[in-house]
Amino acid sequence: MQRRAVIGCLILFCATVLAATPGEGPPPGVADPRLAWQHWALNCQGCHRPDGSGSMQTAPSLAGMVARFTNVPGGRQYLARVPGVATAPLSDSDLAELLNWTLWRFDAAHLRPDFQPYAAAEIAGLRARPLRTEAAHERARLIAKLTRFNQ
Repeated sequence: MQRRAVIGCLILFCATVLAATPGEGPPPGVADPRLAWQHWALNCQGCHRPDGSGSMQTAPSLAGMVARFTNVPGGRQYLARVPGVATAPLSDSDLAELLNWTLWRFDAAHLRPDFQPYAAAEIAGLRARPLRTEAAHERARLIAKLTRFNQ
């Protein structure tokens, strides 16, 4: 009985997440939103939580914030170089699709109209230079730029 309840909750959760994605149809750079969501569920949501809210103990919030990084110099590159992204066990094309889906799913409101989706070749170059211990410092630097940019 408990197993059925867990499976039912999981199906309901999946349907809710997929139905709650912004806009009609997949965004540019996301050929298969269900696969991108699956990659999210298996590789990202353990730390960033299913709703992208993150926590102080695990990983920063993405909800309402992540696309803002694409609007400041160095921010786009940062998103592909953070340790959890750069070292994800995904192909460059799957990772590009996952990043595009994440931006669309958790912060579509801050994506600029001229946003160019990540492509596999770009991801390959960026993840070859992952951020390690300097990731938190780089994030703080970019957030300071965001603050100045939004004033």
